[in-house]
Order: sequence, then C-alpha cells, then structure tokens
Amino acid sequence: MRSVNELSFRGKDRYHPSWRHFAALGVGLVVEGAFAFFGLGVVGSCWLLGGTAALVGLGISMALRSWTTVGAAGITICWGIGRGRIYPWQEIRWIDVRETKSEYGAVLAARITLADGRRRSLPALQHSTRYPDPDFHVDFQRVVSWWELSTDPAARFQPPKRLRNQLTPQVVGLILGLLITIIIVLGVTIEG
Repeated sequence: MRSVNELSFRGKDRYHPSWRHFAALGVGLVVEGAFAFFGLGVVGSCWLLGGTAALVGLGISMALRSWTTVGAAGITICWGIGRGRIYPWQEIRWIDVRETKSEYGAVLAARITLADGRRRSLPALQHSTRYPDPDFHVDFQRVVSWWELSTDPAARFQPPKRLRNQLTPQVVGLILGLLITIIIVLGVTIEG
C-alpha cells in the first residue's frame, strides 16, 4: 500500500511515442528489409526484421513499464521487468543529475550513488528534447528533500568524478581516431 506522500514517476506518463516515431521506425524497417532481402534472401530477411521488431517492441514496452517510487523506505527502481528493487535510504550516499549531450540535445537524468560506489539512474525522472519534462527540476528537488529528511548528513558524500563522466563523445572519437591511425601506420611499417 502506498503512502499519500510517496512520489511516483512512471514511464507510461512520460514517454509517448508519436506517429513520427513509428513512421521513422517503419522507414528503417523497410530499408533494413530491402538490404537484408538481397543479402540474406527471403527467410533471412524475415528473421532479421522479426528480430528487430521484437527488440524495438521490448524496448518500448520496458520504457513504458519503467517507474521510480520515493517513499519512507527509500527509492524503488523498476526498469520495466519484475517488481523493482528498493534502495533503502541508508544505502544512498548522493543524489545528482547527470547531463549527457549529443547532436539531438541534452538529456538530464536523476541518479543515485550507493554506499558501494555504484550509480543508478532513476527511470522516468528524466528530461530531454524528445521527451521534455517541465517539472524535472522541481521533481528532482522533491526527491532530494526526501533524501535529506531520511538520512544523516554525516552519511552523505559526493562521489569523485569518473573518467567516463569527463570524456565527451568528441574526445572519445579523437582518441579512437588516433589509435586507429597508429595501428594502421604500425601495420604498414611492419609489412613494408
């Protein structure tokens, strides 16, 4: 039974695939089917298209069934499969927002850091260009308020930044480009 004061964030309230998304998916399946038909034949292309449709359907279903609940016991997270997992307040050391930038815009996702250093994003508590949430910052602050009321200040600590949080896609691309160039140069030098 849920408390009146609990916060609940549900994927089915946030994510609404539009006809434009389904049209793009349809075009993608047609293009994939055409290439697969010439490379794999009828049976192979049917298997490939069926597998792709099943994976996309599973992904959409999981997104719509995902949820986060914040209550007296802690934060419960469900990624669309099962009953979810509860993280008691005494295990949660930090709550922050992770920003991921791409050519499609920025995505803000609330996340928790556990006592053992693991981080968990909170499903359905996100903001992006594709699925904007005008109340994201207010909802995030409500979660932080629950955490601050439910934990001892001495048990809270901000985790150090990880290397992957500091690397942008452009830096990763530059590093991979350099590594590939070095490998090619070494390969040509050794053979020549």
